[in-house]
Amino acid sequence: MSKIKRAAYLIKQVGRNPGQLAAGIALVVTFAAGAFADMQNQAAHHQQERAFVGQQLGEVRARLEAEITSGIQLVRGLIAVIKLEPDLNQERFERIAANMLGDEPLLRNIAGAPGLVISLMHPMEGNSAAIGLDYTKDANQREAAMRAVETGEMLLAGPINLRQGGQGFVARFPVFLDEKKTPQSLWGIISTVIDVDTFYTASGLDDENLAIELTIAGKDGTGIEGPVFYGSPSVLDTDPVTATVSLPGGSWHVAAIPRKGWSTVPPDAWLVRSLLFLGGLLVVVPILVAGHYYDRHRADLREINRRERQLERLSQRLKLALEASSIGVWEMDIESRRLTWDSRTRELYGIDADAPEPPLEQCQAMMHPDDRAAARLAFEHAISSGSRFETECRVTDRKGAVRWIRTIGAVSHDARGRSNILGVNWDVSQDIELKSRLMEANKRAELRNVELEEARALMEYNSLHDSLTGLPNRRYLDQRLSAASGKDGAAPAIAALLHIDLDRFKEINDTLGHAAGDAMLVHAAEVLKASSRSDDFIARIGGDEFVLAITGGACEADLERLATRIIDRMRQPVPYGKQECRFGVSIGIALAETGTRDYGQRLLIDADIALYRAKKSGRNRHEFFTPELKAEIVNGKSLADEILAGLERGEFIPYFQPQFDARTLQVTGVEALARWDHPERGLLAPDAFLKAAEELNVVQMIDRSILEQSLFHQARWASEDGQAPKVSVNVSAGRFNEPGFIESLDNLGPMAGRLSFELLESVFLDERCERVAGNIERLNALGIDIEIDDFGSGYASIVSLLNTRPSRLKIDRRLVIPLVECDRQRQIVASIVEIGRSLDIRVIAEGVETMAHAAILRDMGCEGLQGYAFARPMSSAQLTAFLRRERPRHIA
Repeated sequence: MSKIKRAAYLIKQVGRNPGQLAAGIALVVTFAAGAFADMQNQAAHHQQERAFVGQQLGEVRARLEAEITSGIQLVRGLIAVIKLEPDLNQERFERIAANMLGDEPLLRNIAGAPGLVISLMHPMEGNSAAIGLDYTKDANQREAAMRAVETGEMLLAGPINLRQGGQGFVARFPVFLDEKKTPQSLWGIISTVIDVDTFYTASGLDDENLAIELTIAGKDGTGIEGPVFYGSPSVLDTDPVTATVSLPGGSWHVAAIPRKGWSTVPPDAWLVRSLLFLGGLLVVVPILVAGHYYDRHRADLREINRRERQLERLSQRLKLALEASSIGVWEMDIESRRLTWDSRTRELYGIDADAPEPPLEQCQAMMHPDDRAAARLAFEHAISSGSRFETECRVTDRKGAVRWIRTIGAVSHDARGRSNILGVNWDVSQDIELKSRLMEANKRAELRNVELEEARALMEYNSLHDSLTGLPNRRYLDQRLSAASGKDGAAPAIAALLHIDLDRFKEINDTLGHAAGDAMLVHAAEVLKASSRSDDFIARIGGDEFVLAITGGACEADLERLATRIIDRMRQPVPYGKQECRFGVSIGIALAETGTRDYGQRLLIDADIALYRAKKSGRNRHEFFTPELKAEIVNGKSLADEILAGLERGEFIPYFQPQFDARTLQVTGVEALARWDHPERGLLAPDAFLKAAEELNVVQMIDRSILEQSLFHQARWASEDGQAPKVSVNVSAGRFNEPGFIESLDNLGPMAGRLSFELLESVFLDERCERVAGNIERLNALGIDIEIDDFGSGYASIVSLLNTRPSRLKIDRRLVIPLVECDRQRQIVASIVEIGRSLDIRVIAEGVETMAHAAILRDMGCEGLQGYAFARPMSSAQLTAFLRRERPRHIA
């Protein structure tokens, strides 16, 4: 369908421009005729060129055949002599050959080969190398010689490389002594060598004036099928003129082309083409000019018709637009002041359609008195200046109805030079009424915008202030800190920041309710206002946190006095209802370093760090921020990050310290101690990370990891040696109170007799915790022993020991180390051993540093020993080696 549409479009375009079509046809015909004439000229030139090459080639062929024939005829005379004297010798052969050849330059030598072996030669000088050549044995000449013998005819071979040097054509004549040419009558072969260079020169092939380039094929007389031996083989591929040179027993194929190759353009090509182009111009140009003017005339006629149709459509549209829009048209002759109104204008002014045209004065009299002067002034100004005018005025018709009419007019001039005003009128009463309503609505909207702006300001105030205390909030503080950092120069610089946190506020909130807590917050805000200066900035940034920004100059002593004053006032009892509430505050203070970038935000961070130290140091006090404090916090943060990363990478591993029987010194078990295999700091004991781990609340995770690894190593010991010592694992308070603690042990396999848990005395003897007692009972049911670690460092009671009955008591190393030199310490340890013996609880001593300690503890009745005197904590592999060394000693 697209091709059909395109064809239809082209036909339509051709129909619109027949002149162009005629010119195009003439141009195509002229171009075709010129192209045909040019082709004929090229063809005629090519034929002439081939005829010339053929003529030159014929002359060369004739010379080639003539030179070959003249040499052969001389040799045939010698053959006739040999038939008469078959036994002639070299002297006779040379004399006859010399007489026959004379000064013939073409023939290089004549050789006789009786019995097919060359023994006769003329001239001998320069050709003696050929004497003795046996045609039947020479690979280069055997085939051609045998072919001459078999055919009985003379054969021309070559060009070949001669034994005596150089190249030549060799003509071989088989010589038979009878006419039947039987093999028995074969005398041999007479051969003559035609010198190649002399032959080519004599034939004119080396002539520099030769206008053609030659190629000769047919070595050894093989004709067109033979190889090329003269000229370039590429000539055969360029459509050459060819000829055949007849030879005795064969032929040569000669091909020729012009020396510069075939020319594609005749010498007179551009002259012929120029004549053709001029002739074409004489035909086409007049046709093009005539066609152009013909098409232009047709286009002008089409444009006139189009504009007439367009004008008719515009007139119809204007008529419809005037009728639809109720616009009236009027015209006034400026010189005569005579008005001409259409029916719509009469209707607008209330004048009957059949009434005569009203004068200008009557029209102005119908206008409202308040609008008349302005309308007359605009009208007269347009007449005097020749410009456009526009008015809106009220008109009262004969029935007393008032309507608003808008008038637009402009001065124009007709073809005769007369001036008039052409204008339009239309009723805009509804527009005026709508405009009035819009103005009223605009006034109401402006009032509404004022209210919205006030509401927005209130919302902005509320978003920046705390609703309870009326103080600025955290968002407001952030803005002030950003401004103080140099982002907004309108705010005064902040010299110091006090970060204030209420102590015991949560207890008041939880026990007396939120209303009491709110009252305490309001009281704290009032205290801060009363304690600070008028230009200081106070903000409530959290539930019970406040910030006091000192905007004037302040030194450390002034800030310390201010903090002390706030702490003292906050300590005072606050009446609430029938009660008095008491709470305190902790304050972190940071002095500003105004020279640093973003010091405002950094100031809040520094004050928060100081507050953290104040609360950690006992609350109800203040602390100043120092670089050392920041470094401590940063180091703590770094240590915490390293602990978490170490848990993820499995860097917390168990080290095992053997426990020994006090009497036999045999290994009775091992205690699994947590160690941190730090990638940079090496192996770390718990005192390097336990405090930070407790603050991170990851002690339970470390305990769980040590327990799982210990059980894994215990299983490996059993599989390697057939036996494994019992393992004691420390369990923290958080781990022991963790919900699901017992359930988490189910996946660790059977543990009866293999495992014991060491609990701190404070955890084990906490009688208030029912979960601890329940977990102990469930552990006993699983066969897991319970041991009290660091016994003697807490506040254990005999009743609690009776109620829970642990399997072992481990005496704190701080009690064991001094007992060698201190009798009082020895009595205390002896008492603990006696308590264990009386309650049937085994007692083991930690911190046994020397054998003297071991002897004293053994004599006291202590059943187990653990300390550096026997073995230090070691890895699983080291423990395996240690046990293997100890086993033979005990056996012995």
